[in-house]
Amino acid sequence: MTDRPKAPADTAPKRMHPLAHLMFGSRWLQLPLYLGLILAQAVYVYQFWTELIHLVEAAFGNQEALKLLVDSVGYKAGSAPTKLNETIIMLAVLALIDVVMISNLLIMVIVGGYETFVSRLHLEGHPDQPEWLDHVNASVLKVKLATAIIGISSIHLLKTFINVQNLTEQTLIWQTAIHLAFLLSALAIAMTDRLLSQPPGAKH
Repeated sequence: MTDRPKAPADTAPKRMHPLAHLMFGSRWLQLPLYLGLILAQAVYVYQFWTELIHLVEAAFGNQEALKLLVDSVGYKAGSAPTKLNETIIMLAVLALIDVVMISNLLIMVIVGGYETFVSRLHLEGHPDQPEWLDHVNASVLKVKLATAIIGISSIHLLKTFINVQNLTEQTLIWQTAIHLAFLLSALAIAMTDRLLSQPPGAKH
């Protein structure tokens, strides 16, 4: 006696309850938020090129550009500098790196957040697909964002140490404490994610 072939499983999507359909469709309300972050990304691009142009112009002796650059990087001295020095250049370059890192953070939030919480981007097989997007989920996104925030905080702390002679001791203490708080928060997020991802009964 031969077994009868099994009928193919019904792969048609089940009809959702109207309330469930409304709740699930509400995820699209996040779309304007991600579009707003794209506009914020454009603002950061403009800010990057503005500061870069000021740096180049100041290098060629433009005093107005030098004043704008000094004000933007937070350099303080007893008298206004008349030319670029090593400290101002380092602060300006770190400010540019800071903009790039925040821009990277925005990309992770826009792409990863949209992929996780709104809709699939269908980037499989695309040559420019980010490697981290292959296994992105809410937990991985939180860890990556925490790591990016630590990197941004490190840049700010380095800028503070470079300009340490022009800052108060209280400012240094608070910035160091805030950076340590970011580190502890990232460690707590990573440990929590590791504990939650372990299968039941796994040995610690």
